[in-house]
Parts: sequence; structure tokens; C-alpha cells
Amino acid sequence: MTYFATQEMSVGYQKHPLIDNIEIRLERGEILTLIGPNGAGKSTILKSIALQLQLLHGGIYLDRRDLQQLSGAELSRRMAVVLTDRLRTELMTCEDVVATGRYPYTGRFGLLSEADRRAVREAMELVHVTELREQDFTRISDGQRQRVMLARAICQEPEILILDEPTSYLDVKYKLEFLSILQELRRKKGLTVIMSLHELELAARISDRILCIDGRHVDRFGSPREVFEPGYISRLFSISAGSFDEENGSMELEAPRGEPEVFVIAGGGFGRNVYRSLQRRGTAFAAGILFRNDLDYPVAKALAVQVIEATAFEPISDALTAAAKESLEGCRRVICCRETFGTLEKANQELLAYAGRMGKAVEMANTEKGVEEIWQR
Repeated sequence: MTYFATQEMSVGYQKHPLIDNIEIRLERGEILTLIGPNGAGKSTILKSIALQLQLLHGGIYLDRRDLQQLSGAELSRRMAVVLTDRLRTELMTCEDVVATGRYPYTGRFGLLSEADRRAVREAMELVHVTELREQDFTRISDGQRQRVMLARAICQEPEILILDEPTSYLDVKYKLEFLSILQELRRKKGLTVIMSLHELELAARISDRILCIDGRHVDRFGSPREVFEPGYISRLFSISAGSFDEENGSMELEAPRGEPEVFVIAGGGFGRNVYRSLQRRGTAFAAGILFRNDLDYPVAKALAVQVIEATAFEPISDALTAAAKESLEGCRRVICCRETFGTLEKANQELLAYAGRMGKAVEMANTEKGVEEIWQR
């Protein structure tokens, strides 16, 4: 049964529409992530859902109730909001800030009960900010401030949580912890989350639904599998330099241009660091022979001038081996990233031997350091 929904929602500023006809349907406990280019309207949609901006048209419904008809106190008990706007605090400790999340429950005098204080402690422990409880909120780092604000939202005990770029100031450790906490709250308490993220690979992994915005309208709404189709993200973000692989969520910089100088024999994930090292040097290279399901294949496809590719789980044909040899002949160096080859990779072993017979400069390397050492010789 639909728990959260928008109906023909239009958002914008000063009666000027930015995005029209936004239709969202979520079940309780689902995570929705908004993605799109900077300035596309993600924050505007989130602020409108949080009723911090007046809707230009349409409605927002939580458990079939119109949010605009709820009192401020009831809305605060059902929805928590963490946006990018700075919280104004004066002489407040981090614990004081987190405790403001209990105000929808404390009555007009704002006095915290023991149950309220316990909720504050538990929320701070959950996001690992207990050690900050006595510190001035204005004197901590942006990443710490973000986690304190999440603790504030958690101790509010909402049914739905609105987050605008919540991982922006977090390092890798806390990004993963933060999103893991959201998943845990979703599983244990049925928390519904609506947020925006820049990290597309994280959006693909954590989201049940994704809303794609291109600055004029909602371009796509669906599951990660429906959204991350080959080529779609590049079109949505107008990527012209570099590439994004929707299947594995990896981004690569722009490939070097020109005739390949180096032929790389790799496979099994051993070649990725070598490919990226050559890209940083601006060295055009060819890669092969790679099966299309190989770990090296997506990176090679993004960075190599030419990829000699084979159908997965099929023997490599003589014609494909001949094409690889022809490509290798045009390169002045050969880098081999493998010491041994599997049963279906005998063609690559043959390529390595062929390079030796051709008198090519053959080097063994499967790390960035190894490639750098080759060029220093």
C-alpha cells in the first residue's frame, strides 16, 4: 500500500514553476534518492516536500493524509528534516543541538524527561558522536556537524526522514556508516527516507527508488535497475569528458587519444591499475584479449584506444587472436599483468610469447608503481 505520495506536485520560487507534475509513490520503509546535475532542482523538491517552500500546485500525502493539513507539532513528530542550511546556534553544545529533536514531545516548556534524555543518548551513540556531547556545535568540523544533525533527526523518532546531500562532508568511513544506519532504521523501524546524493554508486546500492531530475522535469522514476541502464547517466549529466559505467558504478577520466603505444595483456582484475596509470601519463594503449565479463573489461573499455574483446565463457577464436597480434605489432611496448593464465586464456599466453618473438619490449607489471618503474628505466 502506498505510504508516501505526491500528486501533480509543481515546485518553484515566487510562483515561477521550476519542475511540474512530480509523481512519487513509496511504500513504508523505502529509500528514495534524488539524482541529477547541480542546479537541477533536487533541493527545491526536498524543501517543498518538507513544506519549507510553498507548493505551486498539487499535494503531498503521508499515509493518505495531506501534509499541508497537519499541525506543526504533528508534522514534526512524523517528519524530520536535515537540509544544507546552517542551523543557528548560540552557546549550544552538540548534546543541546541533538536534544532539540525532542521538542515535538516535550510540551510548551521544553523540559526533557528521562525518556527524552535516553533518546538523545541513544541517537548520539548510534551515529558515534557521544564524545562530542560537551563540545560547542559551532566549533566542530563539517563532517561532525552532519552526524550531529543526523542524531538530532533520529531522536525525533520520525516516520519519514528528508536529507539533502547528507554525505557531502563525510569521509569514506562515515559515509558507509551513515548509510548503514539508514538501512538499519529502515529495517528495524520502517523509516522512510527521501534524500539527494551526489555519489551515484552509493545511490545505486542503497536506494529502493530513484528520482532523476534534469532541471526541467522528472526524467525517470524507478528502481536502480530501471534507472541505471547503459548510457543513461551520461545523458542525464551530459557527460562529455570521461565516462560512467552504470553496471558497476565506476567513473573513469577521459581516455588518451592517438595511436596505441602500449599493448596490455591482463584479465582477472590485474590490469585496472595499469590502465589508470597509463591514462594519467596520457599514454594511448590497446588492451586484450578480455572477456566481456572480466573485471578489467569496464575500465579497459573506458580508457583504451582499442579493446580486443571476447564473448564470455566461449573459446577465443583464431581470428580474434590474429586481430590481437596485429594490434600488438603496432605498439612499441607490451605490458603483461599476469604471471599465469587460465584454461580459456591460452590465447593471451600465446600473445605474450608472440611479443617476445617479435622483439617487443615486454615488461611485467600489475601495479601503478610497476608502470612508473618501467618508464624510469
